[in-house]
Parts: sequence; structure tokens; C-alpha cells
Amino acid sequence: MKHQEFYDLICDIIRSDEFRKMKHHRHHVRSNARDHSIKVAFLCYLYHKTYSPDIDLREFVRGALLHDYYLYDWHDKAKGTRLHLFTHPRRALRNVLARYPELSKMQKDMILHHMFPLTPVPPLTRGGWLLWFYDKFAALSDYRRS
Repeated sequence: MKHQEFYDLICDIIRSDEFRKMKHHRHHVRSNARDHSIKVAFLCYLYHKTYSPDIDLREFVRGALLHDYYLYDWHDKAKGTRLHLFTHPRRALRNVLARYPELSKMQKDMILHHMFPLTPVPPLTRGGWLLWFYDKFAALSDYRRS
């Protein structure tokens, strides 16, 4: 495998039943929550490998992978998700903490503030800002025509 290190950092998460089910949750027009999250995590991984920032690689990549761990189809209006764009970071953080309680301060920041400015508080860490950027970059490609 070409990027074995990346896979080794995330394999326990992507093998979990909850994460696998994210494949059935449409995210953006041409993506699902699972694939989008993996794309964002991989972009963060490539950034780290290219620029070697003073950020823990494992912490950074796993925080990026879990940023949209809200675990529901936000297009299903019957489930009370009308305000998804504004509320899903908190729901994702709650779900992540229930499954992975050892989150770092940076990972919590990454998950909670990745929707700035739709959520009022901007990222407070370098990892949070980097995730914010790569999440938007990946989202643009999720909407782009092939």
C-alpha cells in the first residue's frame, strides 16, 4: 500500500461499524460522510508530510477524520436536523467523545470549530485552522462536476 502510514493511523476508526455506516449518509452532492472525512484526513496527512508542522501527526489526522462524525443523514428532515450546518460540530464531538474519550485539546478544537463562520467561534489551534481549510477545499471538490 502506497500510504501505509496514513492507513495505520486511521485503520481502527475506518474499520468500526459506526464509521462504515457513514458511507450511507449523503454529505455533499457527490460524496458521503465517510469518503469526505477520509479525503479531508488524507489532505491533512499530505500537508503534514510536506511541511512537517509542529503538530502531532496522529492527533492531527485522526482529528481530521472524525470532524464529521455526527452519524445521521442530515438530509432527512424528519429527524430534526434542519439546523445541521450549525449544530453538527457539537453532535460530532459528543459522538467522538463517547467512542474515543482520549481526545486532545487540538482534536476537540478541530471538530468543534471546523464550520466557522457558521459557528461563531473560530478555530483556536493551528490544527483547527488547517482542518478548517482542508475541509472547505475537500467540500469544493465534492460539489464539482466530474
